[in-house]
Amino acid sequence: MKHLSVAVQKFSRSLQEFQFECIGDAETDDEVNIAQSFKEFAQLLNTVEEERRRLVQNADDVLITPLERFRKEQIGVAKEGKKKFDKETEKYYSTLEKHLNLSSRKKESCLQEADAQIDKDRQVFYDASLEYVFKIQEVQEKKKFEFVEPLLAFLQGLFTFYHEGYELAHEFEPYKQQLQFNLQNTRNNFLSTKQEVEKLMKRVRSADQDQKPPGRWTMEGYLYVQEKRPLGCTWIRHYCTYEKGTKTFTMTNTEAKPTAKQNGVVLNPSEMFKLKSCIRRKTDSIDRRFCFDVEVVERHGIITLQALSESNRRLWLEAMDGKEPVSPSHLNEAGFNFVRRCISMVEARGINTMGLYRIGGVNSKVQKLLTTVFSSKAPSDMELDPEIWDNKTITSGLKNYLRCLSDPLMTYKLHEDFIMAVKSDDQNYRVCAVHTLVHKLPDRNKEMLEILIKHLLMVSAHSKSNMMTVSNLGVIFGPTLMRSQEETVAAMMNIKFQNVVVEILIENFEKIFHQLPDPNVPLPEPQSRAESRRSRAVCLSTGPRKQKSPYTPTLCLPDTDSDSSPSSTPMGSRESLSSHSSEQNTFSKTHCRPQPKEGLPAPPSNGPQGLARSGVTDSSPEDRQRDSSAPTGPRSSLAPKKAPHCSAGVARAAQPAAPPLRPLHSSEGKRQTQTRPAEFPLLLFVSDKHKPLSLFCLLKKHFFCPCRDAKAIYSCKAEHSNELSFPQGAHFSNVYPSVEPGWLQATYEGKTGLVPENYVVYL
Repeated sequence: MKHLSVAVQKFSRSLQEFQFECIGDAETDDEVNIAQSFKEFAQLLNTVEEERRRLVQNADDVLITPLERFRKEQIGVAKEGKKKFDKETEKYYSTLEKHLNLSSRKKESCLQEADAQIDKDRQVFYDASLEYVFKIQEVQEKKKFEFVEPLLAFLQGLFTFYHEGYELAHEFEPYKQQLQFNLQNTRNNFLSTKQEVEKLMKRVRSADQDQKPPGRWTMEGYLYVQEKRPLGCTWIRHYCTYEKGTKTFTMTNTEAKPTAKQNGVVLNPSEMFKLKSCIRRKTDSIDRRFCFDVEVVERHGIITLQALSESNRRLWLEAMDGKEPVSPSHLNEAGFNFVRRCISMVEARGINTMGLYRIGGVNSKVQKLLTTVFSSKAPSDMELDPEIWDNKTITSGLKNYLRCLSDPLMTYKLHEDFIMAVKSDDQNYRVCAVHTLVHKLPDRNKEMLEILIKHLLMVSAHSKSNMMTVSNLGVIFGPTLMRSQEETVAAMMNIKFQNVVVEILIENFEKIFHQLPDPNVPLPEPQSRAESRRSRAVCLSTGPRKQKSPYTPTLCLPDTDSDSSPSSTPMGSRESLSSHSSEQNTFSKTHCRPQPKEGLPAPPSNGPQGLARSGVTDSSPEDRQRDSSAPTGPRSSLAPKKAPHCSAGVARAAQPAAPPLRPLHSSEGKRQTQTRPAEFPLLLFVSDKHKPLSLFCLLKKHFFCPCRDAKAIYSCKAEHSNELSFPQGAHFSNVYPSVEPGWLQATYEGKTGLVPENYVVYL
């Protein structure tokens, strides 16, 4: 145990001292909370180890010390009594043997003196025997409670330790959920940033080293052809040739097994096509670079090819008269019409589609959609046929259109201002600054942004079915609506803040787009790197943890007075219950008011006596005075309050010292032969006015109280699974006090559960 505690404390110190390194000039709120999490973990481990230390100390105080004291004071005294008894026994029988050996011829006076002496020795022997037997009896009787009581007290301390662990886990649950949310957001931001950085690295490393090889073909060389398979797609290397005059395109699979031989030469299968069109593939539309699409007469659909480099692709495009993909670069009427049509189709038929906007469509279909809509011959108000374009193609087309704008929707000019706004530590300032910056956008940009954010707000409202929460939409549309004019590593690090901007727009749509911004809000300024934001992370608690008092031993010495006080409180682990439990307890007190039928008087529930009877604890004498003096109105219209359950938490005592405690209530009446089930609660050991109860009295009250019949004077509806619902006048059998103060265990219509004690009368 000692080595475990030392290891845990050492681990806790390591967590406390650990620091995450920040890459970039600022951290998101999610990263700040993750960086602070190790300190919260260290504090939690320290708290658990402190409780374990108190448990070990409690075991020494209530178990080992009492047993050692019993051994010295009781068993040691009994051993001394045995020595005295053995000594007196030996002396007596020795004297008796001498007395019996006296001759009868001796004088009468000598015989009488010997008889008197033997009587005196016999009396001393009897006294020693009685004392020794009494001491043995005393030790044997005391063993029954002097051994069991310390063990029971140790178990109470052990249960308090585990209860404290449960309370800590309960307190930790909201923080754990928030931390999981932060981790998921950070993971999504990382994946988005990683893709952009990898693309940047590839562009930096690529070099223009290819040139057109000489030969009889307009263009020839190796190309990788995309072939779709049931479980995905593969890229097969082909040797390709193209003749521009006849538009003949030939592909020879170099990875296929040979099918024939002619004059000893291996012949590989070749395919010949007549070219219809050639279009360059955008880098962001496929997971491979240097790709382009060709359409041929002999095949339906598009053939996707991959060149060996960017310059090699350019040579193939020049030879095939390739065209650039249609890229709508301006916000015009065709763009507004396209966005509105896409949004209308998505909201009409795909708003509940799981992974909406996250799962992309087939790239060739997306390019065909954009080519169809934005070609020079297409009308600006062109309709989209829902039979032709599926939901994934529509959503991917919408994202591609916004991503391909020459100036992003939120403009290069305001990009840095938006980023600096959300890097602020003040949550309210973030919203106000973004609000102000949105109204600085050009009118057409602001109009398009409002249309899109309104749609994303509707998408997030259906997140239970489509799984697209506000944070998920931010990850998708952050890089789409915002991008830096210069592609640098620093710009890549700010992608996570672009996501935060989109989240703010969605969550504050009504305010940002339908209200004027505050003209007094200052524009964001660059944040100094020297200022650390880690001190503002989300924590388990806003202040230091409450100091725990030592475990209170639950055993008491015997006492002849076992009366209870009306102002006493049910015993529990006074310092082991959280404030959350107390709040639940208070809520239970103030809201559990079942309505009885008219005309029945309600038993008094205010004042010390009523509260003592129902098991509800006053928080302070002032509260009791206020309750008793407050006007209650017609008492016949309300049922009495139900006592809170122990599982919801026992209210903490308001007094600094340990409050006086009282035994559980047991009904008075004639004892019957029935006995209640053996349910022995550890909360049974209580004291009153610092006068401890005897163990025997408590056991007698708990185990030997009679089971009786009762009748309901109010109706009640169960609020927990272990309670009974019953109408007024219901008849209960097998009624006896529960382990929870203010409640009875009863059977009604074959079902056994808890009923409020002040809702029934005994028959």
